[in-house]
Amino acid sequence: MNRARLLLLAASTTLSIAVMSIAVTGQAPAPQRAPVKPLVDADNKRMQPEQGLVSTTVFGDPSKPGIYVIRNRFAPGVTSRPHFHDQDRFVTVIKGTWYTDEGDVFRPEKMVPIKEGGFMYHPANYHHYDGSQGEEVIVQIMGMGPVKTVQTEVDANGNPVRPKPPGE
Repeated sequence: MNRARLLLLAASTTLSIAVMSIAVTGQAPAPQRAPVKPLVDADNKRMQPEQGLVSTTVFGDPSKPGIYVIRNRFAPGVTSRPHFHDQDRFVTVIKGTWYTDEGDVFRPEKMVPIKEGGFMYHPANYHHYDGSQGEEVIVQIMGMGPVKTVQTEVDANGNPVRPKPPGE
């Protein structure tokens, strides 16, 4: 056998072995990627009351595709008004007792408490409102973006309630 034919046979055998190994394992070797650095907020610096923050993003971006984590802080007596989100959301109470109810008519006296450490699943399009009563509350919310929030409040007669402009 001449040298050129021998080299061609060796190259073809090497290629065959590589193709067979991919066929046997079902996958090509994984490309190497840079290690991802963990996100650590051990001192809870992302939501300190003295920062005056109402909401902060811990991870990701709720306006973009992908998972996100945000923290919302409710001062004592502050609640949202009836609304829904177009994506599922997963809420954990980090601090205080969080109150919530469902529907489009705002009835704070009907809100039910979820204590610190409690969890609530908000399915997409679930009409609700939530917030604090007598103490500061911090909740952590996770979901997939992008997510939109739609205000849905109506009065007891079913008429839309519009937020008042500042100064009124």
